[in-house]
Amino acid sequence: MAVERKVPAIIDNPMSFCPGCGHGIIIRLICECLEELGQDQNIIFPIGVGCSSNLGGGLVTDRLHCPHGRAGAVATGMKRVNPDNIIITYQGDGDAYNIGIAESINAAYRNENITVITVNNTNFGMTGGQMSVTTMEGQKTSTSTHGRDCSITGFPMRFPELVASQFHIAYAARGTVSSPAHINQLKGYIKNAIEAQMNKEGNSVVEVLSPCPINWNLTPIKAMERIDNELISYFPLGEFKQRSVKEA
Repeated sequence: MAVERKVPAIIDNPMSFCPGCGHGIIIRLICECLEELGQDQNIIFPIGVGCSSNLGGGLVTDRLHCPHGRAGAVATGMKRVNPDNIIITYQGDGDAYNIGIAESINAAYRNENITVITVNNTNFGMTGGQMSVTTMEGQKTSTSTHGRDCSITGFPMRFPELVASQFHIAYAARGTVSSPAHINQLKGYIKNAIEAQMNKEGNSVVEVLSPCPINWNLTPIKAMERIDNELISYFPLGEFKQRSVKEA
């Protein structure tokens, strides 16, 4: 007999994401993890500018819309002033890795005890589908109409691997929402990241490969297939920095 999954209490309204987008799944997983860890009444979200802005309209939580790209800096201030609160940034790749690369890098460099969730849909989703640092080689966007030329713009950035290899952070992983198995795997990554913060282990980073059917000019099903067939080979799934302190 199937067991009905209860909607987490802090989700109180539908959020206006595009049909087939992965944000709703990701937010649901974050809220489930917070509730299961007893932190759903102890959370503050510094929210990025972009598709992630829709997060604020659907949750009964403390949250702050940050200047574009500045969530890493805002989260740092929040955590230092309120060390007992759980602080989770929620950003897109354009916000976190283009506009906010300095803030994201420096939060990891300092090993700030925050959790960073970045949704990678390989473009600036809300503002018209412009090229971002995660746009794939040859991918057409509104600012790379003939396809991204990596000989000019550089190759797509793999942020979790970068900070995991260079900085003394607590945890880094990448997941996706392209199948039920991947969703279950992603939930484990998100829970690990939150637990790392709860245990004061340091900076935790989870990137999520997410479909963007509107800007990719694909159906929702084809967008999910693109993740499996194209993106995962360049942006591999898994844990790049495992926690050194495990839950007892």
